Amino acid sequence: MNPVFRLAVVEDLPALLALEQQCFTTDRLTSRSFQWMITRAHGQLLVAERDGQLLGYAVVLFHRGTSLARLYSIAIAEQARGNGLGKQLLERIEACALEHDCAYLRLEVRIDNPAAIALYERNGYRRFALIHDYYQDHADALRLEKRILQHRDARSIKVPWYAQTTDFTCGPACLLMAMGALHADRVLERREELQIWREATTVFMTSGHGGCSPQGLALAAARRGFRVRLQVSMAGPLFLDGVRDEHKKDVMRLVHDEFAAQLNATDVEQVLGGPLDLPRLLADGGQPLVLISSYRLTRSKSPHWVAVTDCDEEFVYLHDPDVDHSQHRQPMDCQHLPVSHGEFEKMCSFGRGKLRAAVILYRRE
Repeated sequence: MNPVFRLAVVEDLPALLALEQQCFTTDRLTSRSFQWMITRAHGQLLVAERDGQLLGYAVVLFHRGTSLARLYSIAIAEQARGNGLGKQLLERIEACALEHDCAYLRLEVRIDNPAAIALYERNGYRRFALIHDYYQDHADALRLEKRILQHRDARSIKVPWYAQTTDFTCGPACLLMAMGALHADRVLERREELQIWREATTVFMTSGHGGCSPQGLALAAARRGFRVRLQVSMAGPLFLDGVRDEHKKDVMRLVHDEFAAQLNATDVEQVLGGPLDLPRLLADGGQPLVLISSYRLTRSKSPHWVAVTDCDEEFVYLHDPDVDHSQHRQPMDCQHLPVSHGEFEKMCSFGRGKLRAAVILYRRE
């Protein structure tokens, strides 16, 4: 009799916890984690059962606003192993990811688990990263990925990923990535991340510490020897409508005016309005940073910088410097995020004024 596959319900918790105890000695999911996966996660927990007995489960999480899915955990009961159940669960998880418009499925697996590695590689997953000291017992993990929708080969320029170290330095983190893409030997370090923030911040933003304006980031890149194109949809100070205090608005206007004066003394190409032609910019050797609304990624309405790593007919690929641990994400979940062109168009229009902004770096000849 073939197993039945269905979505987990809260009543499955005792059986899921028993299976977790049987299959794993470390890094076990807790009752609280399983409950989150079943009731609130942006994902699905699929179980396999026969005659009311739980034989296995698999958890897939979706990265909101992107076309990326992650196989978070999979477990097979001892009595059900060797009968192809792991392959069946994997196939159903991939189908689920496709139904959610995902292009990639990613996962981690212990490097000392050859049976699981063999299962994944037989089903088309490729190794693309080794993560040291990943598990609670300090074991290493392999990161595997499968493209479940096909696309062309990636561009020759490789964009390194860098995690912002504060809540307010997404712009500097993206600028570090762009500079590292154009000069592969460049060291990406926190000292420069904070220095760029000091140079490029607007001092005040909607709340908290000030973020970095397109003009400030363009100046910071020009000072570091790059040819820069600055493309914005409006000329005046940005984000003023999110600030109520008139004193703060005055300071932001002064900072913007000083940035504008400094920009006019450089060879930075300044473009007002017009579409962001990513295929052409990338083909010309440009490395874009794009301002987006983080709402479509995290449901928080704030401006956020991301780095574009590639673009094809279906997707724009992004490095997001912000790792949202509340969604059980890891750094690798924030790299080369596939975002449909339609979703990207919605992302990169911020606020009531539909602000669009990008800073594109090029190597100087």
